[in-house]
Amino acid sequence: MKNNNYGVLLVNLGTPDEASPAAIKRFLSEFLHDQRVVDMTRWLWLPILHGVILPIRSPKVAKLYQSVWMEEGSPLLVYSQRQQQMLEKQLNVPVALGMTYGVPSISTGLAELKQQGCDKILVLPLYPQYSGTTTAAVFDRIAKELKQQPYIPELRFINHYFDHPDYIDALALSASEFWAENGKPDYLLCSYHGIPKRYADNGDPYPKHCHTTTEKLAEKLAMPRENMSMSYQSIFGREEWLQPYTEATIEALAKKGVKRLDVMCPAFSVDCLETLEEIAEQCKETFINAGGEVFNLIPCLNDNEAHIRMMENLVIQHTQGW
Repeated sequence: MKNNNYGVLLVNLGTPDEASPAAIKRFLSEFLHDQRVVDMTRWLWLPILHGVILPIRSPKVAKLYQSVWMEEGSPLLVYSQRQQQMLEKQLNVPVALGMTYGVPSISTGLAELKQQGCDKILVLPLYPQYSGTTTAAVFDRIAKELKQQPYIPELRFINHYFDHPDYIDALALSASEFWAENGKPDYLLCSYHGIPKRYADNGDPYPKHCHTTTEKLAEKLAMPRENMSMSYQSIFGREEWLQPYTEATIEALAKKGVKRLDVMCPAFSVDCLETLEEIAEQCKETFINAGGEVFNLIPCLNDNEAHIRMMENLVIQHTQGW
C-alpha cells in the first residue's frame, strides 16, 4: 500500500522514562492531574495529590517498576516501539508513536507525521475498550495540541475495537498457543483495568465493552462460562470501582478449589507494570497463599503477528477513501 499523504498515530497511556522515584513522581503528577482520570474538584484534589499521594507512592512505585524494567527500558515503551516499527513496515506509510503522558508525547508524534508530509492522520489509541479515562484523554490531548496549529490535518479517530473479529481472533490465538505449550487451566480469568463505578453510572460504556470482549472470547475459545469470568484490577483510592475486583476474585477461586488459574488482560495492548507486577507477582502470591497451585499470566498481545495484522486491518478499514 503506497502512502497517499496519510500517516498513523499510535497512542498508548505512557510510562516513566526511568525507574526512579523522581521520574515516577513526574509521570504520576502529569497522569493524575488529568481531569479525565480524576474528576475531583481541583482545590480538593491537588493538595491530596501533592501533599500525600506523590510523596508516598512515588518511592513505592519506583521499586515495582525496577522489578519489571527491561534492558531497553520500560516494558510498555519497548513493546509499543516494536508495534510502531512493525506496523510501519506492514503498511508502508508513516507510523508515529505518542503517549498521552510522558515521552514520546502526542505532540512529538504529530510533529513527526507533519514532517513526513502527512496532511491526513488516523489516530489509533491502543485501548480496545473505550473509556473516557483513556480514549477520550487521547482526543483531548490531540485537540489541545492542534489548537496551536495554523493548519489542522484531516483527522480520523478509532475510538474502540473491543468486538473487532481480528482482535478477538488474536486474543483466542494467544490463549490457544499458550495452552498448547503449557496445558489448559481449570479456570480462565479476564482481568481488565478498573475505573470508578460512578464513571460508568454517568455513561462511560467501558464495562459493557469489557463484558462483550469476554463473551466473544469465551465463544471463540469454546470455553464453558463456569470455567471463565472477568474482573477489574488496579483499584485506587477509597471510592467504589467496577466490580468484581481481580484480587478478591482470585482468592475466592483458590478457596473454591481451583488449582490452576490462567489470567489474561485483554484491555492492555502491551505488557506493563499492571500485568507483569500486579498480576504476575502480587496476584500469583494471593492465589498460592489461598491454596492454589499453578498460576499463569498469558502475555498481552504485544508485538505478536496476529496483533500487528489486526492493527493493519483496522488502519485499512478506517482510511477508506484516503
